[in-house]
Amino acid sequence: MKKIPFRFRPVVLPLALCCVLPAWAQGQASPEPATVAQLSAPSLPDTVVTATRVAQPLTDVLADVTLIDEPEIRRSGAVNVADLLQRQPGLELSRNGGPGTTTSLFLRGAENRFTAVYIDGVRVDTQSTGGAPWESIALGQVERIEIVRGPAAAVYGSDAIAGVVQIFTKKGDGPFTPYIGAGIGSHSTKKLEAGFSGKQGAVDYALGAARDISRGFDSRPGTNPDRDGYRNSSASGRLGLQLHQAHRLEFSGTYNDMKSHYDGFTPGQDDYGHHRLATLGAAWAAQWSRSYSTRLSVSESRQRYRTEPDLYQTETTLRNYLLQNEWRSGGHVITAALERREDHLDNPALNPWDKAIGAKRHQNAVALGYGLTQGAHTLQLNLRHDRDSEFGSHSTGGVAYGYAFAPGWRVTAAVGTAFRVPTLYQRFSEYGQPALQPEKSRNVELGLHWSQGPSRVGVTAYRNKVRNLITFGAAGPCGSAFGCYENTGRAVLQGLTISAAHRLAGINLGASLDLQDPKDDISGKQLARRAKRILKLNADTRVDGGGTDWTLGAEWLASSRRFDNAANTHVLAGYGIVNLYASTTIAREWNLLARVDNVGDRDYQIARGYATGGRRFFVGLRWTPR
Repeated sequence: MKKIPFRFRPVVLPLALCCVLPAWAQGQASPEPATVAQLSAPSLPDTVVTATRVAQPLTDVLADVTLIDEPEIRRSGAVNVADLLQRQPGLELSRNGGPGTTTSLFLRGAENRFTAVYIDGVRVDTQSTGGAPWESIALGQVERIEIVRGPAAAVYGSDAIAGVVQIFTKKGDGPFTPYIGAGIGSHSTKKLEAGFSGKQGAVDYALGAARDISRGFDSRPGTNPDRDGYRNSSASGRLGLQLHQAHRLEFSGTYNDMKSHYDGFTPGQDDYGHHRLATLGAAWAAQWSRSYSTRLSVSESRQRYRTEPDLYQTETTLRNYLLQNEWRSGGHVITAALERREDHLDNPALNPWDKAIGAKRHQNAVALGYGLTQGAHTLQLNLRHDRDSEFGSHSTGGVAYGYAFAPGWRVTAAVGTAFRVPTLYQRFSEYGQPALQPEKSRNVELGLHWSQGPSRVGVTAYRNKVRNLITFGAAGPCGSAFGCYENTGRAVLQGLTISAAHRLAGINLGASLDLQDPKDDISGKQLARRAKRILKLNADTRVDGGGTDWTLGAEWLASSRRFDNAANTHVLAGYGIVNLYASTTIAREWNLLARVDNVGDRDYQIARGYATGGRRFFVGLRWTPR
C-alpha cells in the first residue's frame, strides 16, 4: 500500500485554549485546587460521562441516554454484554448461533459498525468487518454501562453515526472486599468468578477473573448436527493512585479469550473460532484550579479472530491518544480536545488463494464543546475536525437544546452530523476497493421527557439519513469474482422510541416501545434483520419469604417480523419471549440468583437457519463479605 503524505494542521482556537487556559486558570484560581474525583469513571448512578466526555448530572444530559448499574447486571444472568444490551430501548441483536458466534447489535436500526464502543475509555473496533466484536466482550467484571443514542461524531470522531456504548469495569472503593461466584445452567453451562477490590490510602484497586464453559446447542439443526459450545476466560484490573488532592493516575486493563464452535457450510465439519480481545489504558487527571481540569490518556486495544479448520485470521490494533481540557464557571462548561487515533490491520495469507493485508492509517482531530445550564434552559454545542491520513478533512457538528417548560417536564431538540471511514479490509482485501469513500449521516431528533421521583416517561423521534453507504455488491473492479464492496447505498433510519418507568403498589414497572422504519433509501426495502416494532416490558418486586426477602422479576420481549436479506425475500417471523428471575440474600454475605429465559420454550430465529437454544435456566451463588 502506498503511503499518502500527511500533515496535521491544528486549528488555532483549540490549541490556544489548550495552551492558554492552564496559565489563565492558575492566575484566577484560589490557592486550594479542587479534587479530581469527578474526572474518573462515575460513582453516582445519576452521573453520565459518555454523552459529552465530561461528567454531567443525568438531569442536564440532552442526549437519549440509558444507564445500566451493577444490580441490574448481576440479576440479568447474561453471558456477555450483547445479551444484556438487547434488553434496552432502541437495541436489537443478531447472532449466527449461540454465544461466541458472530454477533451484531443494531442501535436505532443502524449497522453494527455505526456504534462507537469503549471499555474504560479504551476504543474497541475491528478493521475487518467494522464495529465492536460483541461476542468477545465478557460481562463478568462489568460494573456499569452507559448507552448514548444519536450521532456523537462531533465528540468521538469516526464511527459514532448511531451512538456510543461505554462499558466500565469495577473500580476499587472502601475496605478490601473479595468476592467469589459460581453458577450452572442449561446446555451444561458452568461459570466461576473471583476477585477483590478496595482502597488503601491514596491507592484504589480492583482485580477480577471469570471462566465460562458451555456445551452449547445445535445452532443449525438438520444441517450440521452437533453441539456448538464455548470456553471463555476473562480478566480485568484497575489501579488508581491519588498523587495529590488535584492529581490522579489511573491504569486499566481487560483480557478476554474465547474458543467457540460454530456451524459452517461443510457438512460434518467441526468448525471453531478463537476470539481474543485485550485493552490497556493509562490516564493522568489534573485539577489545576476550581474551574479548570485536564485529562491526558493513552490507550490500546487488540482484537484477534482465527477460524479452523477453514483457515482465516484477522488482527486489529487500535491506539488512541487524547488530551481533554475542561473549564467550568457557573452553568458554563467549555471543553477543548486534541486526539490521535492509529489503526492497523494484519490479515496473513493462510491459504494459497488468500490476499495478505498489512495496512494502517491514522486520524488527528481537534474538538470544541460548550454546555450551558441556566434556569429552564440547557444548551450543548460540539464541533470537531478530523483529518484522516488517506481521506483528508472531515468536520462534524452537533447542536442540542432543552427547555424545562413545567416542573418535571422538558422538551429537547438536536441535530448532528457524523461519518465513518471504510475499514482497511473493505479497501484492501480481495473484495475491497481503495477508492471507497467515508459513509456520512445527518440526524434530527425531538424529545419530550417527564420525571417525578422514581417515575419517568420519555418520547424521542429521530430521522437519520446515511449516504455513501458501503454495501457488498456484484463483481466489479475488485479482484474477487464473488463481489466487491461499493459506495452505492443510502439508508434512512427513522423511528420513535417510547420508554417509561413507574412504581405501583410496591412493584417496579418498566417499558419501552420502538416504532422504527430502517430502510434502504434506494429500493425502499427494510434493512436486513431489523424489526419495525419492538416491545420490552419488565417488572420486579420484593416479597417476604418467611424471614428472607426475595426480589422477583419478569421480562417480556416482543419483536415483529424481519427479513434476513436485503431483497426482503427471506422472512424471519415475529416472536415474543418471557423471562423470569428471582434473587435473595442468604446469611447476609451470600447472594442467590435464579433465572429462566424463554419460559415458553419459543422456537424463533434472529438469523435465518440458526436456532436460539430454547428454554434456558441459570442458577448462581455469589459470596461478598460485608
